[in-house]
Amino acid sequence: MKKIFFSLLSMVILCAGCNVLDFDETSADYTREDMITDYGNINRLLTNVYGYMPGKDIADVSSALRDCGSDDAEYADPEASVQRFTNGNWSSISTVDTKWDLFGGIRAANDFLDLVWDEGTKDIKEVVKENLSIFRYTSKYNQQMEHLACFPYEAKVLRAYYFFELARRYGDIPMPLVKLTAEEANAIEKTPFDDVIEFIVAECDEAAEHLPNTYMGMLDDEIGRVTKGFALAVKAKALLYAASPLHNPSGDKAKWQKAAAAAKAIMDMGYYVLDPKETANNYTSPEVIMAICRSESMGFERNNFPVRFTYGDRTSMAGTYPTQNLVDAFQTINGYDITLGANGWKTSDPDFDVTRPYDNRDPRFARAILANGMAFKGSTIETFVGGRDYSATRSDLGTVTGYYLHRYIIEDVDFTPEAQTVAKHQWIVYRYAEALLSFAEAANEALGGPTDASMGLSALDALNQVRANAGMPAVSASSQAAFRDAVRREWRVEFAFEDHRFWDVRRWDIGQATQGQIDGVEIVKSGNQFSYSRKVVETRSWSSKMNLYPIPQSETFSNPNLTQNTGW
Repeated sequence: MKKIFFSLLSMVILCAGCNVLDFDETSADYTREDMITDYGNINRLLTNVYGYMPGKDIADVSSALRDCGSDDAEYADPEASVQRFTNGNWSSISTVDTKWDLFGGIRAANDFLDLVWDEGTKDIKEVVKENLSIFRYTSKYNQQMEHLACFPYEAKVLRAYYFFELARRYGDIPMPLVKLTAEEANAIEKTPFDDVIEFIVAECDEAAEHLPNTYMGMLDDEIGRVTKGFALAVKAKALLYAASPLHNPSGDKAKWQKAAAAAKAIMDMGYYVLDPKETANNYTSPEVIMAICRSESMGFERNNFPVRFTYGDRTSMAGTYPTQNLVDAFQTINGYDITLGANGWKTSDPDFDVTRPYDNRDPRFARAILANGMAFKGSTIETFVGGRDYSATRSDLGTVTGYYLHRYIIEDVDFTPEAQTVAKHQWIVYRYAEALLSFAEAANEALGGPTDASMGLSALDALNQVRANAGMPAVSASSQAAFRDAVRREWRVEFAFEDHRFWDVRRWDIGQATQGQIDGVEIVKSGNQFSYSRKVVETRSWSSKMNLYPIPQSETFSNPNLTQNTGW
């Protein structure tokens, strides 16, 4: 039976005011020497590094996906911290989603490498080998040593990934590569963004040469560990961000070329394939490269089910609600645009029935969003005025946009009194479709258009593979600009609620044009007919400074070398 290697742990990082770079993993129960005396302890040290893997929700509002800070979603509670992303109350004092605790993960990785890895010989330290040699006659010794050889490279990729997560938030960041004293941590300077990316690429290149495609067939058949595929994925993602307009305003084609080549390397592995089935909560999918596996729970469903399905278990405002802005990005099944205006739906699709606007849409729409008339848990969703799932106000504990979230929802979770059930959840960190869209976007920019196949396939071919897998017709955009629009739409619909839109708005530097207003739908039923109109849900604040996060003021007080990001 497959074993899931880690669950996302709840991390508690010291008291307020302490610099997280000072985090110390020492324990009264074990000395550092104890931790390298047997395989189990070494494995636990590495598991601690994995424990910092960030999820897609805002840490202090567990039901608020980061998409609520973009034009794809609205969060029900108007006072929740995620609202700071959009209401102008965001600052170095009032931060959101800082992830500064990732420096704890980086320190844990540095500590692990210091204990077990000899950077000079590129091998496990001799003292570790000697300590473990006493177990050489045990049945699992050879398999443990095979696994142990991967451990340092797993730690290196995790560290690189944490650096990336910090860099995409802050741009230039500190890059501690060894354990620091408190004095050193409070004096470390920033490393420029491009240099951070260069380090990530080098680390991932090295690790990819030594990591397996899978741990199935190795000790304990574990999944969720860092593989060659994930090492290449972290590299590809980092290079894509480095090539994007926010960090590449001059449009340097060499950066786009590197990003395209990195994505192509994942494709050339021949190991991953697109999956026509839903990949969310499906770590066994052949498309999944990395997923974060969580233990059984029902909290996500409690906060995101239409409220009547929670049987009174939901008592506070919560929920991630898709917007009409996002709904308009999903085409008809024939590949035509469709938008909602003040007086109904508009589309050029001659086969589309505008009186049933949620039928015959891009199949990915129903995977991501619950809309009026859709089936859910043996019932029918009713978001029309007066319907069972309609909300006139936020305090009604229902949708404020006319839509409910479907992505990551597990319908089998049950709140029926006396018969409640829970389920395991898995966040997708990276899947194969991302490599294809990364290649499509980067190749179009690097090669001056979508039809050049000099890299083995064209940007257009890569994009249309993703669309074909979804059951959508191919696009035929031939100009660079038209294809840029097409691939950006594809990012939005393919990865709806997979933690992309929030970041894509920033790396493309399009917030001024997209983040000012979010809309919903008002549905009125008359007999058996429905009329649809667009409604304004919220007017939001945006400034270009929001492309990067403010460094928490507590950190700049501790370390004067952490100069604040522009505008904050």
